[in-house]
Amino acid sequence: MEAIGRKRWAIPEGYIPSESSFSDRALVSHETACILNAGDDDAHVTITILFADREPVGPYRLTVAARRTLHLRFNDLDDPAPIPRDTDYASVFESDMPIIVQHTRLDSRHSEVSLMSTVAYPEG
Repeated sequence: MEAIGRKRWAIPEGYIPSESSFSDRALVSHETACILNAGDDDAHVTITILFADREPVGPYRLTVAARRTLHLRFNDLDDPAPIPRDTDYASVFESDMPIIVQHTRLDSRHSEVSLMSTVAYPEG
């Protein structure tokens, strides 16, 4: 399959609530980047996290196998540092292969769960 997408993506809006109304992992408040690699080669991706009031953190490194998708929870990122909760942040994805990135947030601070999803901004 021919690769589709871009090599640089940005999600300018990020926020992981520290509270959840549920303990089930599927319903714990989280942010996710859904990454699609439709090409025939593995995509090596780095993520940099930017903040309003401190220096960026990163790179976080991951591989998305060829012809696969990866649903990455920002909550699970911990190397080089965990993403702080209750803090505004943005993220920049850089890949050696074209990929597509979609951003999703599940906010379960209240029992009425809120879900938001949008395609990230592509560049390059």
